[in-house]
Amino acid sequence: MTKSVYDYVGDQWKKPDHTYNSPYKQRLIQWRRDENYQRVDKPTRIDRARSLGYKAKPGYIVVRSRVRRGGLRKPTIKGGRRPARKGISKITMAKSVKRVAEERTAKHYPNMEVLNSYWVGEDGKHQYFEVILVDPVHPSIMRDNNINWITDISNKRRVLRGKTSAGQKGRGLRNKGKGAEKIRPSIRANLNKGK
Repeated sequence: MTKSVYDYVGDQWKKPDHTYNSPYKQRLIQWRRDENYQRVDKPTRIDRARSLGYKAKPGYIVVRSRVRRGGLRKPTIKGGRRPARKGISKITMAKSVKRVAEERTAKHYPNMEVLNSYWVGEDGKHQYFEVILVDPVHPSIMRDNNINWITDISNKRRVLRGKTSAGQKGRGLRNKGKGAEKIRPSIRANLNKGK
């Protein structure tokens, strides 16, 4: 079976060139100077964007989002307590960094809905994701039977309710059957026993 051009593009992204003069490295240098939420004209990874539902038509936009790497950064405590209870370092977020990027981007574009997102790079301080956003009241979106499900009121602010792919993974919804008894209908409904 022959491979498409998107397959070859995807193969290049599996092991990007990390040398200083490579396009990947030069992008990271520029991205660190850019805004936290930078709208881009076209996806950096066209193969990944297309597989997640992106189309080059009115009503779709792509925003590059920058989020910190590593564990949760918590502010230094000012009140008194014993050191074992300060809880600043070695704290793992219950949400993935990708999910945080989607939620923060959605708050910057309140009239858009998050469709999905994908990783585009990371340096020593940050991770970068491109978030695909859809305008639910745009006529071309409302006419398209492949995407007009997002115009329904039940999908409003879907990213903030854990309905995207990253959100469902963080809620444990990739698992079914034995071992997944405490994740449906939700984590909270089972008194947080599912995570």
